[in-house]
Amino acid sequence: MSIEAWLAARRPVPPPALAARVGELIGRAGSDGSDAASTCLVAAVTALDRLVRERDAGRASALDLLAIDALVTYAFEAAADAPESIDERAHDAMVSLSTVANR
Repeated sequence: MSIEAWLAARRPVPPPALAARVGELIGRAGSDGSDAASTCLVAAVTALDRLVRERDAGRASALDLLAIDALVTYAFEAAADAPESIDERAHDAMVSLSTVANR
């Protein structure tokens, strides 16, 4: 299943602007979408890194911040399909996200 199809199957359906932004960020991440958890996390970290580098955390970036939050949530929703790896994925996510803040 493609990442686009996986996202389209999520319930509840997000507001259209948020769904569109999540889709844009997924596209920018450049992943093949074979692993929804990793794809969502990569997209979230990439977008967060861009915001931190641009030092743009004002109102104009609110939709990006919501999309990043949604992507991390989706990453863990997808990771829940393989509960035996959730600890490792949580650690990887924490490291990836915290590394952005330390740049």
